[in-house]
Amino acid sequence: MNKTKPVQWVPSLYFAMGLPFVILNMVVVLMFRGLGISDTKIAFWTSLIMLPWTLKPLWSPLLEMYKTKKFFVVLTQLTTGVLFGLVAMSLRLPDFFDYTIAILAVVAFSGATHDVAADGVYMNLLDTNRQAEYIGWQGAFYNLAKVTATGGLVYLAGALKASVGTLNTWMIIMSCCSVLMLLLGIYHIRVLPVDKQTGKVTTTYRESMCDLWEVIQSFFAKKYIWLYILFIILYRFAEGFVIKIVPLFLAAPVENQGLGLTEQEIGLYYGSFGAGAFILGSFLSGYYIARFGLRKTLFSLCLIFNIPFAVYALFAIYQPTSLFLIGSGIVLEYFGYGFGFVGLILFMMQQVAAGKHQMAHYAFASGIMNLGVMLPGMISGYLSDMTGYREFFMLALLPAIPAFLLAYFIPFRETPAEQAEEDEEKDSVLAN
Repeated sequence: MNKTKPVQWVPSLYFAMGLPFVILNMVVVLMFRGLGISDTKIAFWTSLIMLPWTLKPLWSPLLEMYKTKKFFVVLTQLTTGVLFGLVAMSLRLPDFFDYTIAILAVVAFSGATHDVAADGVYMNLLDTNRQAEYIGWQGAFYNLAKVTATGGLVYLAGALKASVGTLNTWMIIMSCCSVLMLLLGIYHIRVLPVDKQTGKVTTTYRESMCDLWEVIQSFFAKKYIWLYILFIILYRFAEGFVIKIVPLFLAAPVENQGLGLTEQEIGLYYGSFGAGAFILGSFLSGYYIARFGLRKTLFSLCLIFNIPFAVYALFAIYQPTSLFLIGSGIVLEYFGYGFGFVGLILFMMQQVAAGKHQMAHYAFASGIMNLGVMLPGMISGYLSDMTGYREFFMLALLPAIPAFLLAYFIPFRETPAEQAEEDEEKDSVLAN
């Protein structure tokens, strides 16, 4: 099994990583809207249950102690599959929202744990050259999960609703999610190689927690770290406000300031064309940064990331009926999203995570980044209900202003070698 080619498991592994995240972040938003839940409740609870993706570094040391990374990958995929099946069955209950949110919170914990284990398998089984060789497969199949969920499954929901009804439609969609995850788990039992950790306990819980504490201390001892944390949070703050409300706005009736799109139209434009624009933007951004350098391009990347969110403010004001115009606006926003998002990822890798504990510090940085989306997402439904979509989308752009200022003035740590030397000195001070 260890001779299995990476092309047989890397694509499916990262497809399985992306699927639960996208379903919780987008598909269930439309599901709850169709089942009559208010925007306020949808935005708050579907944002709150994403917390495990922020906190996952805190329990990641436990995965080093028991079993293999493959064990946790398969376990979490099968668990997530069973849980989506429970979501499908719970939709018929009188208080279905309470039960489904509770189950989806466990799905989030399982999905976040899967991410840690999957990345561990990837890094343990592939050397640095092969990691670089298959990094493109990672991104492609993670985004294929986005196309499958927000494009295929949402489109299918729109096609089924007229014939089987809203409730049965979403039971079928959640059942499809269940079957997909179970099939991926069964496939990886057979195909996914066993990583280098053989299941033997190599350390104690206390030692793991001490190591974790040392990693945390060294992270917060980095130069400019508090300014960097503020920048990471604010970079995506405007996105955090709009991300939960956009699908609700697209589906809302015209008389309620929405655009009145069907699930099929949302799936086609927001899921498929949008995801393609995201991939293209990410691809071109890499060449742009490589040509001019991150220091010179960070401000423009921040602009390109945030300004396209104004498309939804314009949509809310003018409420266009042309599907071509609406689709073009969504594609523009997703292209800017992909183009600018790469800048934040590279900033975290090169400026925040560089040093002795690079992988662990990147995990902390990505957790903080998710916090910058979760917090505004929790209150976005309340604000949109209070103000209406037009005023909400204009207000949502305001947090981008301090992000622009920080992107322009933020100091850079000089070179990777100097960063590593600086962090090693601080680590030795902390150890002593």
